[in-house]
Amino acid sequence: QVQLVESGGGLVQPGGSLRLSCAASGFTFSNYAMHWYRQGPGKERELVAFINNYGSSTNYADSVKGRFTISRDNAKSTVYLQMNSLKFEDTAVYYCNSVPPRPWGQGTQVIVSS
Repeated sequence: QVQLVESGGGLVQPGGSLRLSCAASGFTFSNYAMHWYRQGPGKERELVAFINNYGSSTNYADSVKGRFTISRDNAKSTVYLQMNSLKFEDTAVYYCNSVPPRPWGQGTQVIVSS
């Protein structure tokens, strides 16, 4: 069955960095574009980043542009989110999903705090 397993979250100080990973299984990963989403406390889930199936095209929400980088390794069926210059408002549970979306994984918690 389809599985999306996010990892790499944690507690980080403002200005710090984290690299999130999402391991996919149960579908042909290389055929699908991927998204990273996040859901902050008391907020709706929002789209953060997009990458096409080849990894040649990316797009970002304005709130993370220039700080976050999405990438993928089709041989490992894994998509990544490199997050730099983290801010308090980046605190959220981060999820990945394919385009179109499949059943959600458990997400990985990112807490930005001093």
